Amino acid sequence: MSRVLALVFLSFALAACSSGPPTPAWQMSARSSLDASAIAWLEGRDAVESAEFTRARAAVARTGQLDLVARAELHRCALRVATLVFEPCSGFDALAADATPEDAAYARYLANRLQAGDAERLPAAHRAALAAADPASALQGVEDPITRLVAAGAALRRAQASPALVQLAVDTASSQGWPRPLLAWLLVQQRSAQAAGDTATAERLQRRIDAVAPRAAGR
Repeated sequence: MSRVLALVFLSFALAACSSGPPTPAWQMSARSSLDASAIAWLEGRDAVESAEFTRARAAVARTGQLDLVARAELHRCALRVATLVFEPCSGFDALAADATPEDAAYARYLANRLQAGDAERLPAAHRAALAAADPASALQGVEDPITRLVAAGAALRRAQASPALVQLAVDTASSQGWPRPLLAWLLVQQRSAQAAGDTATAERLQRRIDAVAPRAAGR
């Protein structure tokens, strides 16, 4: 599951050349625990997520490289945005002075506080979604599911989520079997149906929500 970091474009670039020296233990520990914490969050297992993230952060902190600690915190915040949990990224904010310019720009993108020059520092998929009139068109061809969900969450936060984008997020979470983002995006769909007076669709979505909710609440 080590591709999770790459999916949110927050990789520590830990992969070592096979002809080079052995990968340090802290890197392997951080990678493994960050991957595990990400999947636990998407599956709604909060206690596991917290424990795994604590282990990952501790592994990175042993290096004294504050930019990498900040990146670990940003990784966690990106997953919140993917599941529509819009809250301050306090862990990253405490280390923002030590973050790379790219990570600082990504943090502002997640928080819908972009500054001049930030867009070109974003990963390609997020840059394309930001520039598109409808982010759904830019994200259709993005292979990585977490990237799609993070970009969709960022679009919703800036009030740029079309019905097509919401459906893409629902389909993405459903295909992966990730109850937390699926429930969040189904609720977005349901609120839209209710606002439009589409009772039949709202009731159908409620049946899906009822099926997903017990898993999303599991620990």
